[in-house]
Amino acid sequence: MSVSVRTAAGSGRVVLMATVYSPWLTVPHEPGPATLRRVYQALLTRRYLTSKIVPLVGVFAVTLCSAMVLIVWSIMGGFLVMLLSIGRDMEGDVTIAWPTVGFAHYERLIERLEADPMVAAACPMIETFGIVKLPDTRQPGAQIKGVDERFARVTGFERGVWWRPIDRPEPRDKARLDPRLAEHGFHELFEANFRDALRLRKRDNRTGELVPAAVLGIELSGFSVRRPEGFYTPAGGIGVRQPGGSFEWIPGFILGHSVTITVLPLTEGTQALGLTQRVFPVANEFRTGLFEADKSTVLLELSELQRMLKMDAWERTRPVEIDAAKSPYDVGVDDDGRESAGPRTETVGVEPARVTHVLVKSAPGFGPEQLRERCVEIYRAFAAEFPGEVPDPSAMADSRTITTFEMQRGTFINAVKQETALVLFLLIVISFVAACLILSIFWAMVSEKTRDIGTLRAVGASRLGIAWLWLRYGAAIGLVGGLLGLGAATLIVWNINPIHEWMGRALRITIWDPKVYYFPTIPNKVQPWQAGVVFSGALLFSLFGALIPAVRAARMDPVKALRFE
Repeated sequence: MSVSVRTAAGSGRVVLMATVYSPWLTVPHEPGPATLRRVYQALLTRRYLTSKIVPLVGVFAVTLCSAMVLIVWSIMGGFLVMLLSIGRDMEGDVTIAWPTVGFAHYERLIERLEADPMVAAACPMIETFGIVKLPDTRQPGAQIKGVDERFARVTGFERGVWWRPIDRPEPRDKARLDPRLAEHGFHELFEANFRDALRLRKRDNRTGELVPAAVLGIELSGFSVRRPEGFYTPAGGIGVRQPGGSFEWIPGFILGHSVTITVLPLTEGTQALGLTQRVFPVANEFRTGLFEADKSTVLLELSELQRMLKMDAWERTRPVEIDAAKSPYDVGVDDDGRESAGPRTETVGVEPARVTHVLVKSAPGFGPEQLRERCVEIYRAFAAEFPGEVPDPSAMADSRTITTFEMQRGTFINAVKQETALVLFLLIVISFVAACLILSIFWAMVSEKTRDIGTLRAVGASRLGIAWLWLRYGAAIGLVGGLLGLGAATLIVWNINPIHEWMGRALRITIWDPKVYYFPTIPNKVQPWQAGVVFSGALLFSLFGALIPAVRAARMDPVKALRFE
């Protein structure tokens, strides 16, 4: 299109002569106002965006800001999503707990829970602190949890058992080096290990009997080494320190060893009853994805831990009244075969077994908070069935006892939420730099194009049309910059773990330490709604930057603009 300006003789009126060349139109013509408005807006927007270098700086600024916000939001927001998801996999949706001494009649409570349509499954658990003596003589402290086979129905334990046969490698294991794959020939062994883990028992090699076994968090022993590809391999060998300062090397596969568990039973008055110690073969290892749990958790068979903590069922007795004609003592045989005498007693009842936790999983369609409220009601009816024998419902309804995972970690989770909001606020403030940069660029361009603006105003372009020209230009910068920023951020987030591993190998820089950040891998998912919010923000900031120059251009006097030098 060519545009010429002339003044009509004797009238002082400015006339625009436009000649449009197109494949569909081969003869010159004078376009109408609507056609002219669309042509100049589209033509100038495209021309300014593609022929000027300075506006590309604005595009780069929008790209950088939108990518920065989305990357930080995806990682920090993904941290919370992963934490809550793994927490529900570890402990179900709701936990009913009475720590330390536990509560009785838990099987009846589980029956009531599983009869409710909001509950998919429930299982008992004991949680206590203990010391684990590893095969290399280290003795770390750990959370000892007693569970039974129902544990896998409520949690993600079955998916978390590590040493089991798999058909597909980890996403980054392109060379298929994971020893769990079929081509390595250990499928039968790992299948047996998998069954052992689910029942928390292992077959004794000497007697052939199933005996109680331990399942360790995969980071606890240090016998399993994580590879950059995402899978674990047994350590080549583990050194056991000897008194003389030397090492005795033992095989590095933990499943061939045993561990010694030491716990401290307590009475209802929290008085110590003496340490209890047992040796358990290692049936398997599990991985939750939460480094803290994988580093400090041991699973044992529920009934075995109940016996160790003296929380199993036992008979209540009382002394028998003394009959003068009979001896007040019973004569028995001790462990060494010698006769021993003790006060005569009689059984007056059975004290039921106890657990410290009941874990509850919600049925589809119900959230953790809904389920918690329902569990409070169910426990109230359960306590009425056993008055005086189980903890009071008002105490159990307290936030520390019938809780969701988010409530249990409330202080930490709220701190992360506040930190995420603060960081996003700072990034949004920084993003004003892009808006200010666009404002300054457009202000200079409005000054440079004053005569063009005057020409358009003189031929009938409205103030709103001139303003929309610059706002449209700002929207184009926001659109291009936002799309480029979202694309760059998505590629970076999707590949954040390989990038981090490359930085560790090539630059010796470790930013994401699982000991600090809980997870062995960086969250690498971009939520569509977050991308939509960031993209909308890029458009709004760009329009905001173009607004003041657009108003300035629209308010120009066409006569003064045409005389501008």
